[in-house]
Amino acid sequence: MKLPAINPFGDFRRECEDLLQRSVKTILPSYAAHNLRLTLPPTLDFGDLASSLCFELAQAVRTQPTALAQQIVEGLRVPRESLIRKVESAGGGYINFYADYSRFSQLTLASARTLGRSYGYVQTNAPLTVIVEHTSVNPAGPIHVGSARNSILGDALYRLNRARGHDVSANFYVDDVGRQIAVLVYGFQRVRTLLRKEKIDHWLGLVYAATSCIMEIEKLKQVLRRLRASEASEAEVKRAQTELDDWVSAAGYLCEQDASLFYTLLDKIKQDPDPEGAIATIMQSYERGDRPTKRLVRHVVDLCLAGFKETYDRVQIAWDSWDWESDLVWDGAVTAVITQLKGTPYCALVDDALEFDAERAAREANIKPLLGIPPDHEIPSLVLNRSDGTTLYSTRDIAYSLWKLSHAERVINVIGREQALAQTQIRIALSVLTSPQRAMDMLHYAYEFVTLPEYRMSKRRGRYVTFDEILDEAEKRARREVETRSPHLPDRDKDAIARAVGGGAVKYALISIAPTKQVVFQWDAVLNFDTNSAPFIQYAYARAANILKKAGAIPNHVDYRPLQQRAEHELVRKIARFPEVFVDAAENLAPNSVAEFANDLSAAFNSFYASLPVLKAETPELRTARLALVDAVKITLRNAVSLLGIDVLERM
Repeated sequence: MKLPAINPFGDFRRECEDLLQRSVKTILPSYAAHNLRLTLPPTLDFGDLASSLCFELAQAVRTQPTALAQQIVEGLRVPRESLIRKVESAGGGYINFYADYSRFSQLTLASARTLGRSYGYVQTNAPLTVIVEHTSVNPAGPIHVGSARNSILGDALYRLNRARGHDVSANFYVDDVGRQIAVLVYGFQRVRTLLRKEKIDHWLGLVYAATSCIMEIEKLKQVLRRLRASEASEAEVKRAQTELDDWVSAAGYLCEQDASLFYTLLDKIKQDPDPEGAIATIMQSYERGDRPTKRLVRHVVDLCLAGFKETYDRVQIAWDSWDWESDLVWDGAVTAVITQLKGTPYCALVDDALEFDAERAAREANIKPLLGIPPDHEIPSLVLNRSDGTTLYSTRDIAYSLWKLSHAERVINVIGREQALAQTQIRIALSVLTSPQRAMDMLHYAYEFVTLPEYRMSKRRGRYVTFDEILDEAEKRARREVETRSPHLPDRDKDAIARAVGGGAVKYALISIAPTKQVVFQWDAVLNFDTNSAPFIQYAYARAANILKKAGAIPNHVDYRPLQQRAEHELVRKIARFPEVFVDAAENLAPNSVAEFANDLSAAFNSFYASLPVLKAETPELRTARLALVDAVKITLRNAVSLLGIDVLERM
């Protein structure tokens, strides 16, 4: 055995595959190159790895799977010093491989303890430069719980790729061009003297929501007047009235938040003869790079970004690059994209707006198969600029995508699933401007929404649950739990534990569900100390740390042969599998599988702790071996949740 092993279970797997390959080659030479994929049996009763090869080969050679499995097993010769203890035919045709846990435990636990903080992080043989673009919300109000899922997923992907050995950069795309920012700036100009000392992005969100609300109410009043004057149908009038009522309800909510702000905005906007024209002027002059407008917009956006950074400092999420959308407009990158696309056969003016025929471009470049789009599915055209000359978000995103591809070999865009069409259109445009293969180097990492039962969110109406509020509530609930479990701790320690537990609980809740599924955020599950949560994992880690603290130093050289119990072997196998879990999660961008692994390892450790004594083990040799096992569990748990950005705790 060569120590330390980077991937102990991978070493065992390769031994099994080689042994199986040699036997098949001897018995059935024509099928020696057949797929030898081995799977994990449901329990240790069926071994540590299993092959279903005989079910496939039996048909080809016209025999029964059971007979073939027995023939293959009889032809196996397990080498001395192997990690394999025995091989059996079972289950009507399966071949089961059993690890020699005397050697396997030695290899696994000694490797984990030797490698320490690097255990499990198998380095790639082909490192890439990677950009993970995530969060990138409009800086027109605070981060809400839905956007937080974007941030947490993006940060985990950054950590996974970095641990895999890639040169990774986390980028935040500052969406400072467009109507939302113009509406915020318009409102800010009218109430800047009312700036409160609360968290600045929360106050700006209130300004944006109130400005939007007031303008929508006035617009709907005008619509209703026109409908009634034109004798429109009762149904049309009713729809407009219902929408107006909803906005009036939103106004009442916003008044409760800050009546002075709302009524000041209302008075100022009513005095303006053309609010929409003023907002359009802000948009146009900012895109032109007009200096006074540029200073004002950048000032407001910087204020909001300062609030974002304060929030993300709470959960240790940061970015390497802040990329401004406006810079792409001012440096000519967006104009260059429009000019280049104009020179292709896929662009035409439609109602004074320039459109890109994404369907034709995809069909002629034959890239629908690369995008996973059925041949008969028609892709809508993409509008590149408006009749007034201002550009659209997607056009600017094409320019940004070209910039990212010029700085990285692979780009991962963490963007909500609702943007799937826009991301597809952008990649089609990139395939025209570069090549279909290069366009595929940009991946849309789509995720679903976060829902809070019985709560309807709308940023424009000011109805949303902020990430700060979620973190505050998580820390408050965690603090109560810490108070119950560890009343003897100093308040300072309780507060620190509550922050780590609360932040970790929220992160785990948003990352442990596959990104293709919605997250239903429920506090009873988020802060469940008994199963499937960050607090559950943190508590298992703290329990391991407490055992080791009581035990004192563990010898460097440990005899692992005394570990003969099933609960011990379960833990050894899980620890050994961590490198494979990590590689799979990094290659398939599946941080939720790391969360699942950490939860399973914690559950197995708790079962071990409940059934077998450690500090009071029957013999000194067994005590030392079990302490080393606990140490390896602690190392593996820490390394796993570190990939998710979750802190571990020495005590709780």
